[in-house]
Amino acid sequence: MANPFHIAFPVDDLAVARTFYGTVLGCPEGRSTDTWIDFDLYGHQIVTHLIPDACHATEGKGKGVVDGHNVPIPHFGVVLDMDDWKALAERVRANGVTFGMEPTIRFAGLPGEQATMFFCDPAGNALEFKAFANMHLLFAKQ
Repeated sequence: MANPFHIAFPVDDLAVARTFYGTVLGCPEGRSTDTWIDFDLYGHQIVTHLIPDACHATEGKGKGVVDGHNVPIPHFGVVLDMDDWKALAERVRANGVTFGMEPTIRFAGLPGEQATMFFCDPAGNALEFKAFANMHLLFAKQ
């Protein structure tokens, strides 16, 4: 990976975040203190910060419309290969996570055709994971 991104976001319980990101999503844990934890999300550095007052940031916030579906704004995630995406969808479902958007295919038959799913972490941060059958079409115009 050429340039991994970094994002830091609030959670209201580090132990719950550790279980969700470490066990449910399968992210290896990096450095941590009693107020934050680094995780490796498919090669990208995500950092959960204990900030109880800022949690549930996406609840009641904006929704964007994409291919006829309402999606939470803000959200973040990773574009995966199709096998990793399917495995993550199965792992998330097996752990009882509620999907905001069930795993589905958007833009069917178009250059941007993609598998996608949305769900929130226990602190209310919205996540989207995508996959393209042809990764070269990631930025293809319609």
